[in-house]
Amino acid sequence: MKIIVTGALGHIGSKLIRALPDEFSNSDIIMIDNLSTCRYPSLFNLPKKNYKFIEGDVTKLDFDPLVDEGDIIIHLAALTDAENSFENRRLVESINYSATKNVAKACASNGGKLIYPSSTSIYGTQNNVVNENCNKNELNPQSPYAETKLKEEYLLYDMAETHKLEYVIFRFGTIYGISPGMRFHTAVNKFCWQAIMQQPLTVWSTALDQKRPYLELNDGVNAFIYAIKKEIIDCQIYNVLTSNNTVKDILNIIELSIPNIEIEYVEKEIMNQLSYEVSNKKYMEKGFKYNGVMKNSIDESLRILSSANNRGL
Repeated sequence: MKIIVTGALGHIGSKLIRALPDEFSNSDIIMIDNLSTCRYPSLFNLPKKNYKFIEGDVTKLDFDPLVDEGDIIIHLAALTDAENSFENRRLVESINYSATKNVAKACASNGGKLIYPSSTSIYGTQNNVVNENCNKNELNPQSPYAETKLKEEYLLYDMAETHKLEYVIFRFGTIYGISPGMRFHTAVNKFCWQAIMQQPLTVWSTALDQKRPYLELNDGVNAFIYAIKKEIIDCQIYNVLTSNNTVKDILNIIELSIPNIEIEYVEKEIMNQLSYEVSNKKYMEKGFKYNGVMKNSIDESLRILSSANNRGL
Protein backbone atom coordinates (compact mmCIF):
# COMPACT_ATOMS: atom_id res chain seq x y z
CA MET A 1 0.00 0.00 0.00
CA LYS A 2 1.05 3.53 -0.72
CA ILE A 3 0.01 6.50 1.37
CA ILE A 4 0.09 9.68 -0.69
CA VAL A 5 0.08 13.00 1.14
CA THR A 6 -0.55 16.18 -0.80
CA GLY A 7 0.54 19.40 0.85
CA ALA A 8 3.02 17.18 2.68
CA LEU A 9 5.30 19.97 3.88
CA GLY A 10 2.61 22.10 5.54
CA HIS A 11 1.57 22.48 9.16
CA ILE A 12 -0.34 19.20 9.31
CA GLY A 13 1.53 17.32 6.59
CA SER A 14 5.00 17.81 8.06
CA LYS A 15 3.84 16.19 11.31
CA LEU A 16 1.86 13.46 9.56
CA ILE A 17 4.70 12.24 7.33
CA ARG A 18 6.82 11.67 10.44
CA ALA A 19 4.09 9.72 12.21
CA LEU A 20 3.07 7.41 9.36
CA PRO A 21 6.16 5.12 9.30
CA ASP A 22 5.67 4.13 12.94
CA GLU A 23 2.13 2.98 12.18
CA PHE A 24 2.54 1.60 8.64
CA SER A 25 6.11 0.35 8.47
CA ASN A 26 5.73 -1.52 5.17
CA SER A 27 4.00 1.27 3.27
CA ASP A 28 5.52 3.61 0.73
CA ILE A 29 4.94 7.26 1.60
CA ILE A 30 4.66 9.61 -1.36
CA MET A 31 4.95 13.28 -0.41
CA ILE A 32 3.65 15.90 -2.83
CA ASP A 33 4.08 19.66 -2.43
CA ASN A 34 4.57 22.57 -4.82
CA LEU A 35 7.07 24.29 -2.46
CA SER A 36 5.20 27.59 -2.88
CA THR A 37 5.79 28.37 0.79
CA CYS A 38 9.42 27.19 0.67
CA ARG A 39 9.07 24.89 3.66
CA TYR A 40 12.06 22.77 2.67
CA PRO A 41 12.95 22.14 6.36
CA SER A 42 9.84 19.96 6.60
CA LEU A 43 11.91 17.34 4.73
CA PHE A 44 14.90 17.55 7.08
CA ASN A 45 15.78 14.49 9.20
CA LEU A 46 12.90 12.27 8.16
CA PRO A 47 13.10 8.74 9.58
CA LYS A 48 14.86 6.39 7.18
CA LYS A 49 11.82 4.78 5.65
CA ASN A 50 10.26 4.38 2.22
CA TYR A 51 9.75 8.03 1.32
CA LYS A 52 9.55 9.71 -2.06
CA PHE A 53 9.12 13.46 -2.55
CA ILE A 54 7.47 14.87 -5.68
CA GLU A 55 7.49 18.59 -6.34
CA GLY A 56 4.28 19.30 -8.21
CA ASP A 57 1.16 21.37 -8.62
CA VAL A 58 -1.74 19.23 -7.41
CA THR A 59 -4.17 21.02 -9.73
CA LYS A 60 -2.23 19.71 -12.75
CA LEU A 61 -0.27 16.67 -11.59
CA ASP A 62 -1.05 13.37 -13.31
CA PHE A 63 -1.91 11.09 -10.39
CA ASP A 64 -2.81 8.07 -12.52
CA PRO A 65 0.71 6.56 -12.48
CA LEU A 66 0.88 7.07 -8.71
CA VAL A 67 -2.43 5.62 -7.51
CA ASP A 68 -3.18 1.90 -7.42
CA GLU A 69 -6.07 -0.12 -6.02
CA GLY A 70 -6.30 0.34 -2.26
CA ASP A 71 -3.83 3.22 -2.01
CA ILE A 72 -4.69 6.06 0.35
CA ILE A 73 -4.53 9.75 -0.55
CA ILE A 74 -4.64 12.24 2.30
CA HIS A 75 -5.37 15.48 0.49
CA LEU A 76 -3.99 18.39 2.50
CA ALA A 77 -2.88 20.66 -0.34
CA ALA A 78 -4.84 23.92 -0.30
CA LEU A 79 -4.70 27.65 0.21
CA THR A 80 -5.73 27.68 3.86
CA ASP A 81 -5.68 31.28 5.08
CA ALA A 82 -9.39 31.91 5.68
CA GLU A 83 -8.93 35.52 6.80
CA ASN A 84 -7.11 36.56 3.63
CA SER A 85 -9.37 34.52 1.36
CA PHE A 86 -11.73 37.52 1.14
CA GLU A 87 -9.10 39.31 -0.89
CA ASN A 88 -8.38 36.24 -3.04
CA ARG A 89 -11.81 34.70 -3.43
CA ARG A 90 -11.47 33.55 -7.04
CA LEU A 91 -7.94 32.26 -6.58
CA VAL A 92 -8.84 30.25 -3.48
CA GLU A 93 -11.84 28.66 -5.16
CA SER A 94 -9.99 27.96 -8.39
CA ILE A 95 -6.94 26.35 -6.82
CA ASN A 96 -8.58 24.44 -3.96
CA TYR A 97 -11.52 23.10 -5.95
CA SER A 98 -9.35 22.15 -8.93
CA ALA A 99 -6.87 20.33 -6.71
CA THR A 100 -9.56 18.32 -4.97
CA LYS A 101 -11.27 17.46 -8.24
CA ASN A 102 -8.00 16.24 -9.74
CA VAL A 103 -7.18 14.07 -6.73
CA ALA A 104 -10.72 12.66 -6.50
CA LYS A 105 -10.78 11.74 -10.20
CA ALA A 106 -7.53 9.81 -9.82
CA CYS A 107 -8.88 7.92 -6.79
CA ALA A 108 -12.11 7.06 -8.58
CA SER A 109 -10.32 5.93 -11.74
CA ASN A 110 -7.69 3.80 -10.03
CA GLY A 111 -9.40 2.43 -6.93
CA GLY A 112 -7.68 4.76 -4.49
CA LYS A 113 -9.29 5.86 -1.23
CA LEU A 114 -9.51 9.55 -0.37
CA ILE A 115 -9.26 11.13 3.07
CA TYR A 116 -10.34 14.74 2.74
CA PRO A 117 -10.01 17.34 5.52
CA SER A 118 -12.80 19.90 5.34
CA SER A 119 -13.45 22.53 8.01
CA THR A 120 -15.89 23.17 10.85
CA SER A 121 -15.92 26.77 9.63
CA ILE A 122 -18.59 25.73 7.12
CA TYR A 123 -21.21 25.71 9.91
CA GLY A 124 -21.81 29.30 11.01
CA THR A 125 -24.92 28.16 12.80
CA GLN A 126 -26.86 30.07 15.44
CA ASN A 127 -27.64 26.89 17.37
CA ASN A 128 -25.65 26.10 20.50
CA VAL A 129 -24.34 22.70 19.37
CA VAL A 130 -24.11 21.42 15.81
CA ASN A 131 -23.29 17.97 14.47
CA GLU A 132 -22.79 16.28 11.13
CA ASN A 133 -26.54 15.67 10.70
CA CYS A 134 -27.49 19.34 10.76
CA ASN A 135 -29.76 20.71 8.05
CA LYS A 136 -28.49 22.86 5.20
CA ASN A 137 -29.67 26.03 6.92
CA GLU A 138 -26.92 25.47 9.48
CA LEU A 139 -24.25 25.32 6.79
CA ASN A 140 -23.35 28.98 6.51
CA PRO A 141 -19.66 29.28 5.56
CA GLN A 142 -18.05 32.41 6.98
CA SER A 143 -15.27 32.91 4.42
CA PRO A 144 -14.52 32.14 0.77
CA TYR A 145 -12.16 29.44 2.05
CA ALA A 146 -15.03 27.77 3.92
CA GLU A 147 -17.40 28.22 0.99
CA THR A 148 -14.98 26.33 -1.22
CA LYS A 149 -14.58 23.57 1.36
CA LEU A 150 -18.33 23.00 1.29
CA LYS A 151 -18.34 23.04 -2.50
CA GLU A 152 -15.62 20.39 -2.48
CA GLU A 153 -17.65 18.25 -0.09
CA TYR A 154 -20.56 18.31 -2.55
CA LEU A 155 -18.14 17.33 -5.33
CA LEU A 156 -17.13 14.22 -3.40
CA TYR A 157 -20.77 13.30 -2.73
CA ASP A 158 -21.51 13.52 -6.45
CA MET A 159 -18.43 11.53 -7.46
CA ALA A 160 -19.35 8.76 -5.04
CA GLU A 161 -22.67 8.47 -6.85
CA THR A 162 -21.36 8.80 -10.40
CA HIS A 163 -17.84 7.33 -10.20
CA LYS A 164 -17.96 5.10 -7.09
CA LEU A 165 -15.41 7.27 -5.30
CA GLU A 166 -14.48 5.96 -1.84
CA TYR A 167 -13.79 8.77 0.61
CA VAL A 168 -14.19 10.06 4.13
CA ILE A 169 -14.55 13.73 5.11
CA PHE A 170 -13.12 15.12 8.33
CA ARG A 171 -14.39 18.56 9.29
CA PHE A 172 -11.39 19.80 11.24
CA GLY A 173 -11.47 22.41 13.96
CA THR A 174 -8.84 25.17 13.92
CA ILE A 175 -5.44 23.46 14.12
CA TYR A 176 -2.87 24.38 16.75
CA GLY A 177 0.40 22.82 17.86
CA ILE A 178 4.02 22.28 16.94
CA SER A 179 5.29 20.85 13.66
CA PRO A 180 8.28 21.41 11.34
CA GLY A 181 5.99 23.20 8.87
CA MET A 182 4.11 25.14 11.54
CA ARG A 183 2.20 28.29 10.58
CA PHE A 184 1.09 31.16 12.76
CA HIS A 185 -1.92 32.62 10.96
CA THR A 186 -4.69 31.01 13.06
CA ALA A 187 -5.85 31.86 16.54
CA VAL A 188 -3.87 29.77 19.05
CA ASN A 189 -0.53 29.74 17.23
CA LYS A 190 -0.86 33.40 16.28
CA PHE A 191 -1.54 34.43 19.88
CA CYS A 192 1.51 32.47 21.09
CA TRP A 193 3.72 34.22 18.57
CA GLN A 194 2.38 37.66 19.40
CA ALA A 195 2.76 37.09 23.14
CA ILE A 196 6.37 35.96 22.84
CA MET A 197 7.20 38.91 20.57
CA GLN A 198 5.56 41.34 23.02
CA GLN A 199 3.05 42.37 20.40
CA PRO A 200 -0.61 43.12 21.11
CA LEU A 201 -2.75 40.02 20.64
CA THR A 202 -5.10 40.86 17.78
CA VAL A 203 -8.60 39.66 18.56
CA TRP A 204 -11.66 40.10 16.36
CA SER A 205 -13.93 42.50 18.18
CA THR A 206 -16.87 40.07 18.28
CA ALA A 207 -14.90 36.95 19.12
CA LEU A 208 -13.71 37.18 22.74
CA ASP A 209 -16.57 35.19 24.26
CA GLN A 210 -17.61 33.19 21.21
CA LYS A 211 -16.99 29.46 21.28
CA ARG A 212 -15.21 27.82 18.37
CA PRO A 213 -13.92 24.30 17.69
CA TYR A 214 -10.15 23.73 18.00
CA LEU A 215 -8.05 20.70 17.08
CA GLU A 216 -4.72 19.80 18.65
CA LEU A 217 -2.32 18.75 15.92
CA ASN A 218 -1.53 15.28 17.26
CA ASP A 219 -5.25 14.55 17.48
CA GLY A 220 -5.58 15.58 13.83
CA VAL A 221 -2.71 13.35 12.74
CA ASN A 222 -4.06 10.44 14.77
CA ALA A 223 -7.50 10.89 13.20
CA PHE A 224 -5.98 10.10 9.80
CA ILE A 225 -4.04 7.13 11.12
CA TYR A 226 -7.10 5.71 12.87
CA ALA A 227 -9.20 5.98 9.69
CA ILE A 228 -6.61 4.02 7.72
CA LYS A 229 -6.17 1.33 10.38
CA LYS A 230 -9.89 0.85 10.94
CA GLU A 231 -10.74 1.28 7.25
CA ILE A 232 -13.14 4.13 7.93
CA ILE A 233 -13.40 5.21 4.31
CA ASP A 234 -17.17 5.08 4.39
CA CYS A 235 -18.37 8.15 2.46
CA GLN A 236 -19.32 9.75 5.78
CA ILE A 237 -18.57 13.08 7.43
CA TYR A 238 -16.94 13.29 10.85
CA ASN A 239 -16.29 16.39 12.90
CA VAL A 240 -12.74 16.19 14.26
CA LEU A 241 -11.94 18.57 17.11
CA THR A 242 -10.31 18.37 20.50
CA SER A 243 -12.44 20.95 22.29
CA ASN A 244 -14.70 23.97 21.93
CA ASN A 245 -13.14 27.07 23.46
CA THR A 246 -13.59 30.81 23.60
CA VAL A 247 -10.79 33.22 22.72
CA LYS A 248 -10.88 34.26 26.35
CA ASP A 249 -10.07 30.65 27.33
CA ILE A 250 -6.99 30.76 25.11
CA LEU A 251 -5.82 34.15 26.39
CA ASN A 252 -6.22 33.01 30.00
CA ILE A 253 -3.92 30.03 29.35
CA ILE A 254 -1.28 32.26 27.73
CA GLU A 255 -1.45 34.71 30.63
CA LEU A 256 -0.44 31.94 33.03
CA SER A 257 3.01 32.06 31.38
CA ILE A 258 3.07 35.64 30.13
CA PRO A 259 1.14 37.98 32.43
CA ASN A 260 -0.29 41.33 31.40
CA ILE A 261 -0.62 40.61 27.71
CA GLU A 262 -2.05 43.46 25.66
CA ILE A 263 -5.17 42.87 23.57
CA GLU A 264 -5.96 44.86 20.44
CA TYR A 265 -9.47 44.50 19.06
CA VAL A 266 -9.71 44.53 15.28
CA GLU A 267 -12.60 44.56 12.81
CA LYS A 268 -12.69 41.81 10.22
CA GLU A 269 -15.33 40.59 7.80
CA ILE A 270 -14.76 37.06 9.03
CA MET A 271 -15.95 35.80 12.43
CA ASN A 272 -19.16 37.79 12.59
CA GLN A 273 -21.46 34.90 13.46
CA LEU A 274 -22.79 33.91 16.85
CA SER A 275 -21.12 31.54 19.28
CA TYR A 276 -21.58 27.82 18.67
CA GLU A 277 -20.10 24.46 19.60
CA VAL A 278 -19.38 21.52 17.32
CA SER A 279 -19.97 17.96 18.47
CA ASN A 280 -17.14 15.43 18.04
CA LYS A 281 -19.12 12.42 19.29
CA LYS A 282 -19.66 10.70 15.94
CA TYR A 283 -15.97 9.85 15.40
CA MET A 284 -15.59 8.92 19.07
CA GLU A 285 -18.41 6.42 18.59
CA LYS A 286 -16.10 4.74 16.06
CA GLY A 287 -13.61 4.26 18.90
CA PHE A 288 -11.37 7.26 18.31
CA LYS A 289 -9.97 9.00 21.39
CA TYR A 290 -8.81 12.60 21.70
CA ASN A 291 -5.74 13.09 23.89
CA GLY A 292 -4.85 16.72 23.20
CA VAL A 293 -4.78 19.29 25.98
CA MET A 294 -4.79 22.92 24.88
CA LYS A 295 -2.74 24.16 27.84
CA ASN A 296 0.01 21.60 27.18
CA SER A 297 0.21 22.56 23.53
CA ILE A 298 0.28 26.30 24.28
CA ASP A 299 2.97 25.78 26.93
CA GLU A 300 5.08 23.84 24.40
CA SER A 301 4.64 26.51 21.72
CA LEU A 302 5.60 29.30 24.12
CA ARG A 303 8.61 27.33 25.37
CA ILE A 304 10.16 26.63 21.98
CA LEU A 305 9.60 30.23 20.89
CA SER A 306 10.73 31.86 24.13
CA SER A 307 14.43 32.16 23.32
CA ALA A 308 13.59 34.10 20.15
CA ASN A 309 12.75 37.13 22.27
CA ASN A 310 14.61 36.49 25.52
CA ARG A 311 11.49 35.43 27.38
CA GLY A 312 13.19 32.72 29.45
CA LEU A 313 10.18 30.42 29.79
